[in-house]
Amino acid sequence: MPGQRKRARSRIRATQRTADARGRWEPLFSTAEESEVRAYVGRLRADGTVSDPSQLRIDLFCGRLEHPSTYQVSLFVPEDPA
Repeated sequence: MPGQRKRARSRIRATQRTADARGRWEPLFSTAEESEVRAYVGRLRADGTVSDPSQLRIDLFCGRLEHPSTYQVSLFVPEDPA
């Protein structure tokens, strides 16, 4: 499939960036509409809340007949080195 290797490499690089840092993913926003997710992420970037896009994660939880599909935006919060 075209582009599969490129996607796999970018996924591995993103995983390695966050694997080196200790922390947790904190959910910020959840919705069933893709347009709302795009608007929310756009506002985060415009406000300067998120300076590094690799610190954001967008998950798609696939639903079936009873539960609709849901998008969730999470932010990586590093642990304090104290």
